[in-house]
Order: sequence, then structure tokens, then C-alpha cells
Amino acid sequence: MGAVQAKSAPSPAELAGEERTMLDHFKTIQARIDRIHVDGVARTKDDLVQSSIKPLFEAANFEEVITRSHEVRTRLEELGCFKRVGVFIDTSRGPDATEKGLEVTFEVEELRRVIGGINTLVGHNEGSMVLSCRLPNLAGRGERLQGEYTYGTHKTSGINVSLLKPFHNDARASVTGSVYQSGTDFPWSGFRQVDRGVLLDLSFKSAEDVTHSLRYDAAWRELACLDRATPFAVRQEAGHSLKSAIRHILTVDKRDSSIFPTEGALIRLNQELAGLGGNIGYLKHEAELQYNLPLPFDITVQGALQCGHMKAMYPEKTYSICDRFFLGGPLNIRGFEMRGIGPQSDGAYTGADMYWAAAFHIYTPLPFRSGRGGFGELFRTHLFVNTGNIGNFSLSDDATKSAEILLRGLRLAYGIGLSMRLGEIARLELNYCLPARAQRGDRPVHGLQFGVGVTFL
Repeated sequence: MGAVQAKSAPSPAELAGEERTMLDHFKTIQARIDRIHVDGVARTKDDLVQSSIKPLFEAANFEEVITRSHEVRTRLEELGCFKRVGVFIDTSRGPDATEKGLEVTFEVEELRRVIGGINTLVGHNEGSMVLSCRLPNLAGRGERLQGEYTYGTHKTSGINVSLLKPFHNDARASVTGSVYQSGTDFPWSGFRQVDRGVLLDLSFKSAEDVTHSLRYDAAWRELACLDRATPFAVRQEAGHSLKSAIRHILTVDKRDSSIFPTEGALIRLNQELAGLGGNIGYLKHEAELQYNLPLPFDITVQGALQCGHMKAMYPEKTYSICDRFFLGGPLNIRGFEMRGIGPQSDGAYTGADMYWAAAFHIYTPLPFRSGRGGFGELFRTHLFVNTGNIGNFSLSDDATKSAEILLRGLRLAYGIGLSMRLGEIARLELNYCLPARAQRGDRPVHGLQFGVGVTFL
């Protein structure tokens, strides 16, 4: 049969036309796996590698050998132990070779013991420099010890040391423990926040596209005034507080891309209970919904909705300005300044207990782009309409009255813009915005508005 070399073995979903016909032909070729070799393993534990390659022995024909080799290669890459995984398929040789036997060789290159680097990070309309040092595959099972120092363009700084332990089960569960310190300026509210704390996170999947994250966060927080102009309403919340909270994040993501999706839906639910110690206590609910509908000529229609509500839970505890919701910004309610919507005191925005925001987009590719897969695939043009409202609303059991309360005083903006994808992590937007409805105290933006971040409405 000769040798088959597959550095990047294809999956059946990626094959079409003649390749698919060839794969169907391979189903008629009987084959079995006599031996599997894994070359290049040094620190990684043998039982972890053996459990990853075991499904390959169940292949009954040459088509299954190819597809299962691809699956095993993917599993080896997901262990967090290897930098590179190559696959080679050849006929079985030697005294123990069977008539239709094959040998599969995986050539792996383990990650170095210490990895360091300087990277850039974008988020919340801010760029940051990140100095990092990682110790991957610490104990031979994909563990990772990592330290990071971050410094942002808006005087944001942070230090984070985390230890990740994966379990390599069907649920893809992992536990992460972190110790952190972060400091951020909030000029729209006139204060600086410094957090020091510990975070424990258990992540797992209950289905292929369903991810859960259970977190415990204990943080000592310090709020300080930025300058003498900080209003009294913000000054009285300055000082120290201790927050102890548990959080559950459920994510159902069936989109084909997180940055420029063309089809599929996203559902994200976030519940947080603070008050398991310390002097901060509240119950917070947030929801994010998104749906993408593909149309002819590579046009995508997208609808999105975000909402949140919080309330006090313990009479002897409270919450502060850094716990409340804010609205507005170049990737949020476009056409308004960052957090430039909602309750304020002497020009400083103080946040609210409830909000909702909705968006409607029509995405199109660049005109005159030179084919698929080129430079033009990094860009999209879009028409958008954003609306929303924020406040300390008192809703009733009457759905009609509650809807009137939520719609009273809503903000509305529309426009056209250009978006650029930065990998599969973040995106950049340059929009021309036309605010149509604003309330007293809001800060609308007429004309060009620039934004960059990892989350967007």
C-alpha cells in the first residue's frame, strides 16, 4: 500500500467533491491497526498518551483509520502537552504483521519547560502590554503554572498567578486557581479601583456546545477618588470593602465564529451571589442572546439582546458603584461615550441596578474583495441600530406596565461602520454614528467613533 503521510489529517466535514468520493472508496478497503508509535514523548505520562490513542485500534477500514487518526491527533493537541503533532500511516511490517495491518506513527514535539513572552491585549477600548511566563505540562498531565503582568494605556495594571489542572475526561473539566491584583481607572465615574484576591474556577462541558463555569471569588477592594473634582456621591462610596461571591456562567455557543459569525446562536447566562462573608451582598442576573441568519451574497443579519438585574440580599450588607451596571460605548450602545448613559451625579456616572440593550446588524463583506481567504476576509461592513435603557426601575406584576417602564426614556442610535477581525480574539470597529434619542445627562457621539474589544453588542 505504501506510506500515507498526514501532517494535518482532514476531518470528513472538511472534505468535498473528489476528496469525499475518495473517502467513500476507502470504506471498501479493509484494514486494521497492528501498532501505534508515539515518538518524541519525554515528560508526558504514558497512561495519558495511551488513553488518547486507544480509539484508533477500533478502526475497521481505511476510511476509519484516516478519520480516527485525525481525532486522535486533535485529542493529543488538546492535552496541553505538545507544540506539534504529526501523523504518518504505513503498511505493517515485521514478523507480527497481519495481512491488512497498518502502523500509525505520531511524531510529537513537547512544549518547552519554560515559555515567556511579551504580547499585546485589547479589551474595553484599551490596549495593554502583557509580560508572561508559563511552565506548561508541569507534572506531565497538561498542568500549567502561569504568571502575567499587564499594563494598559488607560493606567490599568495587574498581576496574576494561576495554576491550571485539566482532568482529560469526556466533560473536558479543568480547575484553575488564581491569585491576582488589578488596578483600573474609571474616569467617567471619577474613581480608581484596586482589587486583590483569589479566584477558583471549575469549567466543564455538559454537551458539545454547552460550557459551564463555577467560580468562587474573594476580593479585597479599594476605591479611591481620581481627583478633587470627584462628586460627593462617589466620594462616599470610596474606601475598602470585602467581597466573597460564587458565580455560575452557562454558555451555549452554536455560532461558526465568535468575531464574525455568519450563522448560529449564542446564549450566555450569568448568575452571581455575593455575601458569603465580607460586607458586600447582592444577587445579580445577566443574560446575553445572539442569533445570526445567513443570506445570499455573504450577507448576515444579526440580532442581539443583553440585560441584567441585581438586588440587595442581606439587610446588613450593601454593594457599591463598582458592582452596578453601566451602559454605553463604541462596542455597546454605539453613538454614546464609554459608559455615557444612565444615572449620574455632577457629571460622574454612578451606575444602576437594571439595564437592557438590543442591537440589529446587517453585515456584508468588503466590495471588490479578491476572493475568499484573502486579506478582505478580515473585514466586514455593517449597518446597525442600537437601543437600550438603564436605571433603578421598579417593575410590577403587570407585564404591560413593566414594559412601559423599561421603554420609557430609551436611547437609540444608528449608523454604518467598518469592522476588522483581530484573530479569533477581538475586533476593531470604526463607525459613523447618528444618535436619534438621548436623555438629559447622556453623552452622545455624533460622527466617527472608534472601538476595540473582545465583547460587543
